[in-house]
Amino acid sequence: MWQHICEQISSSLGARFDCDKPTQLKGDSEQQIYLLENPQYQFFVKLASKGQHQRFESEVLGLEHLRVASAIYIPQVISCGVVAQKSYLVLEYLPFVKPDEKDWRSFGQQLAKLHQFEPQPMYGWQEDNYIGLSVQPNQWHKKWATFFAEQRIGYQLQLLKEKGHELANIDSIIAKVKELLHNHQPKASLLHGDLWQGNLGFILHQSCLFDPACYYGDRETDLAMSELFGQLPMPFYQGYNDIWPVDEGYEYRKSIYQLYHILNHALLFGGNYLASAHTLIVNLDA
Repeated sequence: MWQHICEQISSSLGARFDCDKPTQLKGDSEQQIYLLENPQYQFFVKLASKGQHQRFESEVLGLEHLRVASAIYIPQVISCGVVAQKSYLVLEYLPFVKPDEKDWRSFGQQLAKLHQFEPQPMYGWQEDNYIGLSVQPNQWHKKWATFFAEQRIGYQLQLLKEKGHELANIDSIIAKVKELLHNHQPKASLLHGDLWQGNLGFILHQSCLFDPACYYGDRETDLAMSELFGQLPMPFYQGYNDIWPVDEGYEYRKSIYQLYHILNHALLFGGNYLASAHTLIVNLDA
């Protein structure tokens, strides 16, 4: 397997790449992470089951779109494929450093510019992709309230119901979210889609994004996610507002957008996320 991956890296580089022993960095039952290196090169390799190949392909597509659109650094895709009943994704290895306040402010400014890049007339994506390990439907739609209520909140509630967790009447919650977002029709911005501290880093003084769940939607969803699992440093938000201040009503919509990610975590991990999801659903009527 590793010989095949090294051969694919060599083909991409146009130069021979050999590695005696991969170093495992981390992993779980779904995915393992390795470092492949020799004196000249270092690469970051994700391994998963053969059935996860489409998820890696979707990640490649998202990275390619972010690379075209943004001043934010996006890791280069080296190779993606299937070998020995394993799917793999090879990316350039990035040595992250600790950022300072100026770096965070610059990242906020760069994200705002990403969100301003060639907005689309509709909400969605050219294919369904993934948020973590969960399928993320992305059928194009003209109305943001309908798109988010049905393809984000409603879809996650249905997946949870099929898993034995019926948190609420799905049709009622979809209707409530449509009502709450009815008058909000934002520009359809290119989104990272899963923006939290674990999916970003800094190389020297340059911000970097990876592990996207891209689609075109309300830019506020990225900002809401950035506040969910440990808010990013304040200079990031100050930098964002330097370029494109958030719209009136963001604080009100934030919890609706965060509900999507809490539902997904409830689906994947259960536990306290189920209780958190229930609380947010109850608060929709507050």
